[in-house]
Amino acid sequence: MLLIIMCLFTLPFTTRSLVTLRGSNSSSMSNISKPNCSSKCGDVTVPYPFGIGNDTGCSLDDTFILICDTLENPPKLLLQSSTSNIEIYNISDSELRINTGVTYKCYANNGTVIDEFNYWTNLALEPYTFSEKNTFTVIGCDDYALITGVDDDYSSGCIGICSGPVRVLDGRCSGEGCCQTSIRKGLKYYNVTLNSFRNHMDIWSINNCGYAFLGDVGTFKFLGASDLSSTSGLYKRANAAVQVVIDWVIRRDQNCTQATECKENSQCYDVDGGGYRCKCDKGYEGNPYLDQGCQDINECADPGTYPCYGICNNTLGSYNCTCQPGTVGNATTQNDCQAVEASSKASKFSWTIFVIAMVLGLFGISLGMVLFFGRRRRKLSKLREKFFEQNGGVLLKQKLNSQGGSHEVIALFSTQQLRKATNNYSQDQVIGRGAYGVVYKGVLCDGRLVAIKKSKLVDDGGQAEQFINEIMIVTQVIHRNVVKLLGCCLEEEVPVLVYEFISNNTLFHHLHHKSGGIGWLSWDNRLRVAIEAAGALAYLHSETIMPIIHRDVKSTNILIDENYTAKISDFGASRLVPLDHDQVTTLIQGTLGYLDPEYFNTSQLTEKSDVYSFGVVLTELITGKKPIGVDRTNTEKNLATYFVNSVEENRLFEIVEPRLLREGTLEQLQAIGNLVKRCLTSKGRDRPTMKEVAVELEGMRKLPHHWIQQQICEETRSLVLEVEQSDLYDVPLVSYSTNEWEA
Repeated sequence: MLLIIMCLFTLPFTTRSLVTLRGSNSSSMSNISKPNCSSKCGDVTVPYPFGIGNDTGCSLDDTFILICDTLENPPKLLLQSSTSNIEIYNISDSELRINTGVTYKCYANNGTVIDEFNYWTNLALEPYTFSEKNTFTVIGCDDYALITGVDDDYSSGCIGICSGPVRVLDGRCSGEGCCQTSIRKGLKYYNVTLNSFRNHMDIWSINNCGYAFLGDVGTFKFLGASDLSSTSGLYKRANAAVQVVIDWVIRRDQNCTQATECKENSQCYDVDGGGYRCKCDKGYEGNPYLDQGCQDINECADPGTYPCYGICNNTLGSYNCTCQPGTVGNATTQNDCQAVEASSKASKFSWTIFVIAMVLGLFGISLGMVLFFGRRRRKLSKLREKFFEQNGGVLLKQKLNSQGGSHEVIALFSTQQLRKATNNYSQDQVIGRGAYGVVYKGVLCDGRLVAIKKSKLVDDGGQAEQFINEIMIVTQVIHRNVVKLLGCCLEEEVPVLVYEFISNNTLFHHLHHKSGGIGWLSWDNRLRVAIEAAGALAYLHSETIMPIIHRDVKSTNILIDENYTAKISDFGASRLVPLDHDQVTTLIQGTLGYLDPEYFNTSQLTEKSDVYSFGVVLTELITGKKPIGVDRTNTEKNLATYFVNSVEENRLFEIVEPRLLREGTLEQLQAIGNLVKRCLTSKGRDRPTMKEVAVELEGMRKLPHHWIQQQICEETRSLVLEVEQSDLYDVPLVSYSTNEWEA
């Protein structure tokens, strides 16, 4: 009995995979349409709540009306969107499958664009959103692409890079020549923008086109060199094979408490993100949205699915299976029904054996549970010890002991402490996600609010000593404008870092969101924030034990505290620079729009890479625009390039945010424009140091206050006077309880 109990804990789970093919009519709703309504369009079955045709009454409401184009052979089923009709290949009880659209850009060997197409689509109707099953894919050796939403300011991207022929044996998109990334749940609109770093001039002989598209990863296989060299084959194959998955729900603004669509023998279930769906109860099948749609299954008529080796009796929602008269046992198991012994003595003996077996069984279960949980605790304890050693915990303790064991150097948190602080890493505690991990808001036992960063990546064990050496230095970084690293936990598979919590969101949020703090971002406050951030970066570069290059300077990594003080955060991508080196060779990491082009081309990371990224942040502060704007013209898409061109062409005041033209001075704006231009120079040696940047910004505070309106040309003055005066009004400062940390 004990062996049986232990086996139950080790049995593997069995999964059933369901592959939906284009044109398939399989559906868990049995594909039932309303009476007197067409249930087919070509090879695609149309189940209610969907219906074909306007004013036919065949659909639940107007949002579920579909069109059957019978002029095509075979006929095509279409969903009406705000932009065009979208072909549907399959409808299930929760999804639609449609064709994808491919964005592409092709180049001549001199870098000239010879052909291009940009794709976007909008699911304007309430029930539909793009599923998380879709993956954004970029194919190319010199390409980067952005996928963006509109209503929720969504933006993500991928880079396709390769320097020579690409060989792919298993069809996987592993990064070389092919990049894939997931999308946010709930998107209703997306736009794809595709660009190239060098217009394919360096790799034109093996790849002259870049491609980007959205679709179910299971419907696309990367073929390597043949996909990269083909000018039209990949486009045709993606259009023909790649499917986009669309989630659908009933009444997205309601939940099951208001549902009236779920009929008898069915139940309602709420959908994450809004809305609900109906499904038949267990033991019933049919369409849960139609009257009498869910009917009892006769399990006895399907012995393959519902086995019975005795007498089978169907019941509502289930069935009974009993042994033949004169036998006992489990009739659903073959050969388990055995003849009953006539002797009462045998019956009593059997009863005695049964009681003994039950007692022994209960004892075995209790003993098994004790052994199981005891073994599990020991296993978890050993696993934590293994992770602690693997992550350099022993080395860290040795270093702390050599310094007298001072807890002021770094705090070592246990797994239990951090799980308790984050409610076992609850999704409700997530305050940020990024390429390197997830950040949770936590409350320690002493009541302190902290930000707990859990990395996604598993460091190689050989990096433990480097990690510990770096963390010992970073924890000694003490600067009023740098987020303090309080400690770490080394008992998880990857080290978990604990930072002080900054409560008033990010500079990006205050600059670019309507709910942000545009009211307090006057010229003086923007200049102060720039000075504080520049001073913090200068401190990291030149005043720490070992110079620290941040490597991911951007406005989302500049936090704003309750006093509106700037704090540099996120050392997830930082690198320490040995004192006898002025550059480090690294894998390229950073964010599109902020990434130093010299670092990207050479992989040589220097302090000047941070200077370039900070220059981009200054352009955000001056213009109020995002670094990459997919809704802007081609010449304005990249803010850094557009800003430098504007300064060189004496058009700086055309792109400066209007309120700054009234609040700043001519000398200040010209000075900061020239400083930004130097920061964004393509060659790092020509850029100023962060210390020089901080000094120049501080000097701008002391420039004489000759208001710019008195000196700019008449056309610019007219433009300024036409701007609404509302941003001159006093706006109360708002404190935010959430924080958009960038993991």
